Amino acid sequence: MKDRLKQIMDEAMAQIDSSDKLDKLNEIKVSFLGKKGELTSILKSMKDVAPEDRPKVGQMVNDARSKIEEHLEEKKKAFEQALREEKMKAETIDVTLPGQRIPEGHRHPNTKTLEEVENIFIGMGYEVVEGPEIERDYYNFEALNIPADHPAKDEQDTFYITQDILLRTQTSSVQVHEMEKGRLPIRMIAPGRVFRSDEVDATHSPTFHQIEGLVVDK
Repeated sequence: MKDRLKQIMDEAMAQIDSSDKLDKLNEIKVSFLGKKGELTSILKSMKDVAPEDRPKVGQMVNDARSKIEEHLEEKKKAFEQALREEKMKAETIDVTLPGQRIPEGHRHPNTKTLEEVENIFIGMGYEVVEGPEIERDYYNFEALNIPADHPAKDEQDTFYITQDILLRTQTSSVQVHEMEKGRLPIRMIAPGRVFRSDEVDATHSPTFHQIEGLVVDK
């Protein structure tokens, strides 16, 4: 029995040393330590061993199992270390390589055209002033001499949020805000989006850009 155990252990060690991948180690473990493995078969034959020798033989089998498991674990760690080093080499970043350019979009033609117009007016001494797109009825209509019964108010098909709050239909409302500040002279343009409840077609849209200008010297 002792010679058989030594033979099994020597064979297991040799196979472990000669294995070249992790999967092979798993096969060796099953072959020697599995339910149908070499050491397990010896344990199953313990009934044929004299009762007084069974503790000694059992200890020998356990020692052999421990040594095989220990050697398997050492070999497994060696494989894992080698794989880790190989992976690190493959994933090394060469910082001298040129970076990849990220595709970029371009600015909308409306935006470019609007800025060109603004720059022309700025060159003539005008100030570019912006105002709220959500506006009060007073600034959008009343202060511009468009009272509730004025025909132009119906023609603009306004988007109302409440009875007094709306989406501005014109940037002229910005002029009113600027005049309320009481600073003269005023040389300004008010570019921006405006909103009207129009049907979409070749010449109409619910939202479009508008530029209003104002000059007040005194």
